[in-house]
Amino acid sequence: MQKIICDTLIDAGHVLPIAPENRAFKNHGLVLQGDRIAAIGPLPTLLENYAPKEHLSFPEGILIPGLINAHGHAAMTLLRGVGEDMLLEPWLRDRIWPMEKDLVSPEFVATGTELAITEMLGRGVTTFVDMYFFPEITADVARRAHMRCLLAFPIFEGVTNWARDVDDCFRLGFELHDTARGNPLIDVAFGPHAPYTVSRATLERVLMYSQELGLGVHIHLHETAAEVAAARAREGRSWIDVLDQIGLLNPQLQAVHMTQVTPAEVERFAETGAHVIHCPGSNMKLADGICPVNTLDAAGVNVAIGTDGGASNNGLDVLHDARLASLLAKTEARRADAGKASASLYKATLGGARAIGREDDLGSLEPGKLADVVVFTPASLAAWPLHDPFAALLHHGSAWNANAVWVGGRRTVADGKPLLIDTAALRGRIETQTRRIAALTARG
Repeated sequence: MQKIICDTLIDAGHVLPIAPENRAFKNHGLVLQGDRIAAIGPLPTLLENYAPKEHLSFPEGILIPGLINAHGHAAMTLLRGVGEDMLLEPWLRDRIWPMEKDLVSPEFVATGTELAITEMLGRGVTTFVDMYFFPEITADVARRAHMRCLLAFPIFEGVTNWARDVDDCFRLGFELHDTARGNPLIDVAFGPHAPYTVSRATLERVLMYSQELGLGVHIHLHETAAEVAAARAREGRSWIDVLDQIGLLNPQLQAVHMTQVTPAEVERFAETGAHVIHCPGSNMKLADGICPVNTLDAAGVNVAIGTDGGASNNGLDVLHDARLASLLAKTEARRADAGKASASLYKATLGGARAIGREDDLGSLEPGKLADVVVFTPASLAAWPLHDPFAALLHHGSAWNANAVWVGGRRTVADGKPLLIDTAALRGRIETQTRRIAALTARG
């Protein structure tokens, strides 16, 4: 029998495909051909049938699909640590928004995004969802780093450093969509910041365009109890009810945070197919509340994991936030069997792919899907002994290193180091931006 020539064969001690079975397989491998996964199976079978141009073996490794960071503000990595120990509203109003007004520029976004991508690749993230100013700059940085992203271009009513008004937001967003069309790494979505920062008319406009173009809608929703109380005082109903009335509760909606929801609202999400992005680290740090993941899971609502921005989380480690999601689920339910490691890893992979409408291409190791692949290897003796690879990654991820990463079949990380990013030059640009931030902070 003649063997099939392929580009790459990767084998590892444990393979976690996530789907069609969310369990661990020992001594399995993966065949990559072009930008796709060609086959997965026991290593002896793959070696019998394939002749790889390159064969990489990680006998102590754990091979998984690339992690998906389903919500963040990449450039805000430059602002981590500048607004500590504050609640969300004063944090935004008194700290973050004034600083952004003075700091945000194309150069700021380019530097912060490259830093974020370096950090995320180093923790096994191959796709990120971003909502921030100058998304065209983010797209360019991601393209050069060969990182996959969904850019939810920000929509505000007022003036920002990026756009003059809401009409300008749409104009620039449509330009981004036209430019990104055909780029396999870049997708675009609508990013109305929140129901309290955009008008009802703008939300109706978002609905119209999103349905016309088939694009997702990414929005901060029910992040705090104060936000929901203000909605009831102003609108006589919750923001979820407002979006439902408009028609925005649909499979294109990616609702971020959702710490304050009623059983009836959960049921509406289940009925409409809207998705929830759980950001446990940010929500805990800002004392926002806890997303009721157990209730959402029981209702059949798809839940993904996001880190939020570096200013509210301080890190962009999706595995860490998936662990927090697991522990919060156990605590909320007061059941140790809630928030299982395999279920949390699903949320950080295939759950994220479903939320952004890419479950046919991303989120699991299945033939035909894009070759977004990560191999974690032990970073120290703390990784041993290895009895449960799901628990090893989720509950002791710091003991594991994202040794090798492929995005669309192209290797972007080797031996834990990014291959397409000049980290020395990046460090210099970070220092320049750090001095700007320090000077601004010193002026008060």
